Amino acid sequence: MKLGFIGTGNMGTALIKGYLSVHPGEGKNFFAFDRDESRLKALSEELGIVPCSSLEALMQNSDIIVFAVKPNNFDEIIPVISPFYRPGQVLVSIATGISTGYIEKSMGKDGVKVVRVMPNTPAMVNEGMSALCRNRFIDDAEFEPVLSLFRSVGKAEVVEEALMDTVIGVSGSSPAYTYMYIEALIDAAVAGGMERDQARVFAGQSVLGAARMVLETGIDPVTLRENVCSPGGTTIEAVKVLENRGFRDIIGEAFDAAAKKSKVMTK
Repeated sequence: MKLGFIGTGNMGTALIKGYLSVHPGEGKNFFAFDRDESRLKALSEELGIVPCSSLEALMQNSDIIVFAVKPNNFDEIIPVISPFYRPGQVLVSIATGISTGYIEKSMGKDGVKVVRVMPNTPAMVNEGMSALCRNRFIDDAEFEPVLSLFRSVGKAEVVEEALMDTVIGVSGSSPAYTYMYIEALIDAAVAGGMERDQARVFAGQSVLGAARMVLETGIDPVTLRENVCSPGGTTIEAVKVLENRGFRDIIGEAFDAAAKKSKVMTK
């Protein structure tokens, strides 16, 4: 299976590196095109992937084509690649707001195979969360390599396309909320006398550990929270402040805002 990447920015590079870390020696089966020729050259020298001088060359050499570009680049790229699309090729979009139907229509061909993916930035450290949906033209054998690609940089789940706006709220945008929480913990620890670099480790590791408890123990978050809150202890006092200040409501409102914006953006 030969994979082609249109764009080698942060997410494209994360996907390539993640997959190759699990499948070393497969660089020869990765093709990439990027307007930034120096970045593409550096990446090809580092990972052994094949740089392409044009989108035509990339299309001719790839079975799966990943659009690792911003949504506003689609209307420029699709007319260029459409003449070179051949039956059996799978188009994969990781752009927010670009539906499978929009890509099908824009390609102007029958039977175009499309997978829509919503990854998130922790894919850069192989801890990503990706949601995938496919159009009606893709069978299981064609879909499996795409799923494998995104599972190489974290976890990946198949969802209905109608849930993609919800995915934006719960995982696509939520790293930003989490960074704000970590930042607040760091600032509070610094105010309490801790050095900032040390506070970053304490805060970051605590969030990482809590997340792993959710994923690996199978215990629901309510019980996990209650297990930390000893009667009359320090944690219950902190939790009471968060509850009284509407912590849950604020997170819910942020989630809704991201999901609503996704609906507005979707083509």
